[in-house]
Amino acid sequence: MATKTAEGAGPETGARHDETVAETAVTEEAQAPEQPETGDETVAEPRRASGVGQGAGAVVSAALGLVSLNGGWVGTVASARAQLMGQLKTSSQAGVAQQIKAVYGDAWHATALWAGLFAVAALVVGVAVLARPAFGAPGRPQAPWIKSVAWGGVALGVIGLLLAALKYSDALLGLPSAG
Repeated sequence: MATKTAEGAGPETGARHDETVAETAVTEEAQAPEQPETGDETVAEPRRASGVGQGAGAVVSAALGLVSLNGGWVGTVASARAQLMGQLKTSSQAGVAQQIKAVYGDAWHATALWAGLFAVAALVVGVAVLARPAFGAPGRPQAPWIKSVAWGGVALGVIGLLLAALKYSDALLGLPSAG
């Protein structure tokens, strides 16, 4: 006869119990979702775009739009250079109309040209930011603030381009007549 253990079960019962526990552990392990292991091995998760580049582009577009409205440092330098060149090219015997055009008109046009270039840059960057989601990760919407700032940059670019064209064509604050 088999000897009984302290629990009241024989050796055959203990072996069956061990097999049942082992089978249960294997079944639970197979059913459990895989967990990333801790330690030396890391599980790489798919990288999600944070939108930092799009946000930066939107802010740059708005800044370029503002620069297009006030001319910026480059426009001021170009205007001063055109004014100096006009003073050097005109002689004291030149007529008043010619002196006004050479000294002030060319400087005015240089400022308008640089403002127009900044406006075009604001438009290009703003439209690129707004069009980016169409070429990016599908199902990932663009943050509302990025859209708002980019639309602001586009609007400022349009206004800046319009004002630059009006200044360059002398329709807005044209040169005074010398007559």
